[in-house]
Amino acid sequence: MSRGNTVFICRECGYVSPRWMGRCSGCGVWNAFIEEKPAPRGMEAPERRNRQEGPASIQDIISETEERLVTGIGEFDRVLGGGLMPASVVLLGGNPGIGKSTLLLQVAAGLARRKIKVLYISGEESLRQIKLRAVRLNSLQQQLLVAAETELAYIEALIEKAAPAVVVIDSIQTVYDSSLPAAPGSISQVRDCTAFLTRLAKEKAISFFIVGHVTKEGLIAGPKILEHMVDCVLSFEGESHHSYRILRTIKNRFGASHEIGVFTMQEEGLAEVKNPSEFFVTRRPVGAAGSVVVASMEGTRPLLVEVQSLVSPTRFSAPRQKVTGLDANRVALIMAVLEKKAGLLFQDHDAFVKITGGVHLQEPAVDLGLALSLASAFKNRPVGSRDIFIGEV
Repeated sequence: MSRGNTVFICRECGYVSPRWMGRCSGCGVWNAFIEEKPAPRGMEAPERRNRQEGPASIQDIISETEERLVTGIGEFDRVLGGGLMPASVVLLGGNPGIGKSTLLLQVAAGLARRKIKVLYISGEESLRQIKLRAVRLNSLQQQLLVAAETELAYIEALIEKAAPAVVVIDSIQTVYDSSLPAAPGSISQVRDCTAFLTRLAKEKAISFFIVGHVTKEGLIAGPKILEHMVDCVLSFEGESHHSYRILRTIKNRFGASHEIGVFTMQEEGLAEVKNPSEFFVTRRPVGAAGSVVVASMEGTRPLLVEVQSLVSPTRFSAPRQKVTGLDANRVALIMAVLEKKAGLLFQDHDAFVKITGGVHLQEPAVDLGLALSLASAFKNRPVGSRDIFIGEV
């Protein structure tokens, strides 16, 4: 394909340019253009679906309270706000190998146990591979249907034939519409296929789970508008060398945002952690300087987590500050307050701060615990092992 056919698309707003630009003319974001090579045009674009003739009065619309679809996995249902909302679209992102497919196969099996028909469509695994994983996870259910397909037209036909209540698409980057002049996995394919599935969910009253790949920066691959199309965005996080996994709500139209669910990866699949606070602080070292327990409100429940700080004299002209699980600017502010008000001089010390368990805290009430953790590490004096700190500085 010639170089002249290449276009550049902004991953934030979808603006198309024939050449690369540092700053997008559409949204003003820097370094957001991604190169895309259009595929040869196939068949003509499908005809538009019939729409309703005109707007309706909001008082005339028949609206009944819809019951959520409960999966039976308590932590997952909590993150969704009490269960899966009918006709909703949920986008799940996470690093490769973190367990996205495992989680959704267990969720699909949990729904199928409650006599809810689920169609699991994989573009990355064969039917035999799905069956082997389902056997390992004890997820064989009569109401769980599986298919291996990537073309959007065939996926629509499968949905029409099976008439499921819930559909799982694994993953959206493998789905393509042959009528679009773009390669599979490109921004336009991901955007348009997601828009089609979202429209199908609303018209047919079908709930969708859509798996999305993530970039090296930890963002869901594809245009930013993808997150605006769907009803709920979930992030599945964890460390490859640890067994714990954290499911975090980024956006939820039908529940609380910033809710988290905690799981552990076991041989039989993912197991929920019903008391995350105990999980986060049980292995806390006793009598260690810099170790402090704080209380943080995550979603609709409080969590007890441990803040660990290490402060040591620096060997460099500029002291280092490394922060994990907190806003680095917030940590710098607390250190400045301690220097000004408590006389703790950090200008010739390296400081390392970490929230254990892989949790990322945004709660302002952890400021006091953070300050005491830094002061404890600086003075090498431990705080009380049964003390919990809450307060904004």
